[in-house]
Amino acid sequence: MNILITGICGFVGSTLTRALLAAGENLEIVGVDNFIRPGSELNRRELAKLGVKIIHADVRSATDFETLPKADFVIDAAANPSVLAGVDGKTSSRQLLEHNLWGTINILEYCKTHRAGLILLSTSRVYSVPPLAALAVEVHQKAFRPKAGATLPDGLTSAGVSEKFSTAPPISLYGSSKLASEAVALEYAETFQFPVWVNRCGVLAGAGQFGKADQGIFSFWLNAHLRRRPLKYIGFGGGGHQVRDCLHPNDLVPVLLAQMKNADKSKPRIVNLSGGAQNAMSLAQLTDWCDTRFGKHSVASEAAPRPFDIPWMVLDSSLAEKTWHWSPQILLPQILEEIAQHAGLHPDWLEISGS
Repeated sequence: MNILITGICGFVGSTLTRALLAAGENLEIVGVDNFIRPGSELNRRELAKLGVKIIHADVRSATDFETLPKADFVIDAAANPSVLAGVDGKTSSRQLLEHNLWGTINILEYCKTHRAGLILLSTSRVYSVPPLAALAVEVHQKAFRPKAGATLPDGLTSAGVSEKFSTAPPISLYGSSKLASEAVALEYAETFQFPVWVNRCGVLAGAGQFGKADQGIFSFWLNAHLRRRPLKYIGFGGGGHQVRDCLHPNDLVPVLLAQMKNADKSKPRIVNLSGGAQNAMSLAQLTDWCDTRFGKHSVASEAAPRPFDIPWMVLDSSLAEKTWHWSPQILLPQILEEIAQHAGLHPDWLEISGS
């Protein structure tokens, strides 16, 4: 099978490529990347050693797709992944939409031309912010959790946010760009009759993740703690109790392989894929882990939240378990140790990847 991976030299794209090649499925992989992200050139060199053909191309440019080789499936790992993109005063809202929405349209046109299937890697941030921000929570072992006995919104249980949860705006410009991409992709699939799968991922993390606070929080936190860089708990009283779940990209591979082989139209097109409650952690708990691993380091505090901040974001992946017999296999302590070892071997990682 011939696969085209967009954003192949990013953390997720490059990690998936290595894992797919290691799966022994006789895959031929070609990747495209625009190399905007610092650190992507390092992944380009490593993938080239594995025999992966990498083409310099930008998903925002329709003409860049005209000479790409034919693929059986496209895995879209190209995106601006920051929930603050377009609203932080540092990035362009127009460029966010060009990357995440218009780029998807160009990919879909490629799929239509070549009769290729598409796997769209989406995000947990397509879910509505107001009910999540207003969620009744309590602190347990330095982490928020839904308050016992509280009435929870539809689609949310102690297991997490399911696909039934509201996607009504506001969800951030980033979330809206991904939700719109999902809708357009499913319309193309129905209209032009090619397979599309949408996987809403929780926080993806692992060794080699680019380290920025708004895009790779686990990698950023571990690298900054190890180097004694300034760290700060922001929002919700400044205690660092906000929780996210964590998933290693390698755990996506069984689902991706199954989706590329499956033509069953009765299966749900959209599923959550995440670490779930078993792989969830607060920033305060992450600091404790770092203190044990690297030695004590103080963290500053700022009580006021940022736009679109939410106290507890854990995805419920039970639909993926039912549909694809899937569950995450790489547990959070293993992911953190993998990042820590990488941080120890790359003392300049924040400068390389976070600039």
